[in-house]
Amino acid sequence: MKKVSAAEVVSVIRSGDRVFVHSVAAAPQQLIQAMMQRAGELRNVEIVSIHTEGKAPYADPQYRDSFHTNAMFVGGNIRKAVQSGEADYIPVFLSEVPALFRRNILPVDVALIHVSPPDKHGFCSLGVSVDVSLSAVQTARKVLAQINPNMPRTHGDGLIHMSKIDLAVEVDEPLLEMRRPQLSEIEQAIGRNCAELVEDGATLQMGIGAIPDAVLLALKDHRDLGIHTEMFSDSLIDLIATGAVTGKYKVKHPGKIVSSFVMGTKKLYDFIDDNPQVVLLDVAYVNDTAVIRRNPRVTAINSAIEVDLTGQVCADSIGTRQYSGVGGQMDFIRGASLSRGGKPVIALPSVTRHGESRIVPLLKEGAGVVTTRAHVHYIVTEWGVANLYGKNLRQRARAMIEIAHPDHREALEKAAFERFRRFD
Repeated sequence: MKKVSAAEVVSVIRSGDRVFVHSVAAAPQQLIQAMMQRAGELRNVEIVSIHTEGKAPYADPQYRDSFHTNAMFVGGNIRKAVQSGEADYIPVFLSEVPALFRRNILPVDVALIHVSPPDKHGFCSLGVSVDVSLSAVQTARKVLAQINPNMPRTHGDGLIHMSKIDLAVEVDEPLLEMRRPQLSEIEQAIGRNCAELVEDGATLQMGIGAIPDAVLLALKDHRDLGIHTEMFSDSLIDLIATGAVTGKYKVKHPGKIVSSFVMGTKKLYDFIDDNPQVVLLDVAYVNDTAVIRRNPRVTAINSAIEVDLTGQVCADSIGTRQYSGVGGQMDFIRGASLSRGGKPVIALPSVTRHGESRIVPLLKEGAGVVTTRAHVHYIVTEWGVANLYGKNLRQRARAMIEIAHPDHREALEKAAFERFRRFD
């Protein structure tokens, strides 16, 4: 591994290359900025990634001749570019992204990564994000790194020997952080309703944000919970501190907290640093339904933008406007449903910030169905829990209306009657 300046590191990027950017909080900001300094000389460089935190200047319209973003998840830093047509989105299950690299469907020319300093054996760590990044590193023609003492060393799959890194620059900067959201009364109510579905000894999967935080807050009196999730944040640390998490009954990695990436504050990054209780693994493994289903009572709690009366879940778009991505929702919804005693859960507020119902007669035109009505089991709002599994369309509509906001129930009943001709 040769250590040089950031400008020298990115000098190997060529016009027409496909460049992978390390995920989420590991997005290598100094290498990104150095690459942008070459915008005047580079043409048709394709940027691929899942979600990244921080700035994504390569998606700005002024650089359209130099860079084109082809994302497999749409975060806030590229959402405007995707919605305006300046960038593109690839719908794909998170578990299958590594296959796009490994099978040369999307061969990677250059991987820009962010790693810890090498240990005494010469191994750096991918730190907070192993996810799809491991497969990009393994298959890229060139691996370019920024080495940062603030990147935690994590146990699991994310070790890369320095001999596999072609060029590197040393940096010393804090990792990107995501602060905890303030929980509203509605979110706390949703959290309590979800927590009632969780049994002692269950294996949990949940994402990031207010509702997952509310669920974890409501689980403090549970016992012997296990964690097998694609990601987690600070709120899990608080639950671990209560003694609720032991992983005692897990079949896969008993006693271990399994994830593929983390996103949160420095407190979280310090918690996972050299912590043998936490293992970050390749997302092709973590999100494999055959692996997920092996654990007992897998309870997967995911969110949605809107759900129709039959249980179709739109979680990645607002009509035709791409908002996020497929991610790992279906990986865990299906894995949970196949687990012994498993419970796949979709949780959402009953209304938007503008008071519009998020339980709707029909999804908006162009809306993406991430989770099909055949996969849905439980829908949760602040008004209660609807168990749709094994119910016909008319029964599902009734159950959904019962957890809709009272202001919208009459209109939903009318829509259900018009659709099903009989609704009693």
